[in-house]
Amino acid sequence: MDIQAVIQEQVSNNPVVLYMKGTPTFPQCGFSASAVGILKACGLGQYLAVNVLESPEIRQGIKEFSNWPTIPQLYVKGEFVGGSDIMRELYDSGELKQMLDGIAG
Repeated sequence: MDIQAVIQEQVSNNPVVLYMKGTPTFPQCGFSASAVGILKACGLGQYLAVNVLESPEIRQGIKEFSNWPTIPQLYVKGEFVGGSDIMRELYDSGELKQMLDGIAG
């Protein structure tokens, strides 16, 4: 299976996916740590977190998949939301919480 198909399967079969450096319990960069904190502040406890540091193919593939050059990247219900800066803006405006309402976590 090619890497784009793997990524498509991940974002299609999980309500929330965060591509990040490290893990939610041990983020490996400040932006990933910020993204995890924002999801936690929204009350979301469970989501698929993909550590791009474990897979160079996914690390490069996700940038091509979204046409977005940086990591972390958040997907909600199969749709690309953005990176940590956009997550922060959406959180501050209340929009991210609305997007995540109704998703078990």
